[in-house]
Amino acid sequence: MIPTPPGGGKTPQLVLPNIWAFAPNRDTLGGTAYSVNHPQGGILVDCPAWNTVNLAFLETAPVQSLFLTHRGGVARVQEWRSSLGCDLWIQEQEAYLLPGLSPRSFQFEVNLAPDLQGFWVPGHSPGSSCLYWQTPGVLFTGRHLLPDSQGNPVPLQTRKTFHWPRQMQQVQAILDRFQHDRFSNICPGANTGLLRGQGTIDRAYDRLKSLNSLKSLELSGTPD
Repeated sequence: MIPTPPGGGKTPQLVLPNIWAFAPNRDTLGGTAYSVNHPQGGILVDCPAWNTVNLAFLETAPVQSLFLTHRGGVARVQEWRSSLGCDLWIQEQEAYLLPGLSPRSFQFEVNLAPDLQGFWVPGHSPGSSCLYWQTPGVLFTGRHLLPDSQGNPVPLQTRKTFHWPRQMQQVQAILDRFQHDRFSNICPGANTGLLRGQGTIDRAYDRLKSLNSLKSLELSGTPD
């Protein structure tokens, strides 16, 4: 039996065409989840707060898949999975965290649609991953890349960071991966208050590339 969610909550905000951001979720330490209105079926990126407002919003647009970017985005995943009846995707190294939910896992990459691809970016956690929507050029980064105080996309080292050198390597890997098919916006999985109402990190690839004196970025980590 699915428990009744608590009442209240803030209405998700449209941040880009067909992409809504949910209010930061206390259960995921301020994480931001996203709803994507994809032509081949709705996608939920990470778990929003479990409340009546978010549930009503998602029930109006059927969700085909819940894509989890890292272990920190799974709060109340059982309730969301049961309520929405959707597929559940997570990188294989963190699938064990979802016993009884029969998640669909992947090793390096997975295509949820021809223009929608998840890929592994270990570092923040063993199974961290990003989701790329090619058609509008949007990258959902979870906590792999977050905005700094100037709204630039950066990796941040915290007490919970699994492997900082690997995370740094994956920043360079993203730049290499997208040098011919650049993304224009990043939807980060936390720190969205630093975007000061803008909603996303715009000019995202170029900003990341301009910051990529990666040796200097190694000093940008801040404690959690």
